[in-house]
Amino acid sequence: MAKKGQTFKKYSPEFKISVIMDMREHGMSYGETIRKYWSNLPVGAEHNHTSQLRLWERIYLTEGAEGFMKERRGRSSKSGRPKKTLDKSVENDLIAENQRLRMELEYLKKLSALVLAEEQENGRKPK
Repeated sequence: MAKKGQTFKKYSPEFKISVIMDMREHGMSYGETIRKYWSNLPVGAEHNHTSQLRLWERIYLTEGAEGFMKERRGRSSKSGRPKKTLDKSVENDLIAENQRLRMELEYLKKLSALVLAEEQENGRKPK
């Protein structure tokens, strides 16, 4: 788990491709690859690199070398999704309904103000 203020190493796409290609060409295991490329790792840190290598290998096998060029950190943007458009008739109906509701709200506000003013004139307490 990441600790507050912890920084992570960002590997270049070229490095990722070279590691995966070397591992696959020479039939190396994850552990052998980790020892070759990260020889100065502290004891117990191999697990993190094993999962990273598995992820890189999956990306390479599914998307090819181009998969390493994508930015994968953070939330994906919603801008790429097409917006659903409404029918013109549905849109016009919604606009009309919105205007009707606004007028109704204004009417109720004015009615409430009139009732309150009348109660104050007659000396009754407002509810």
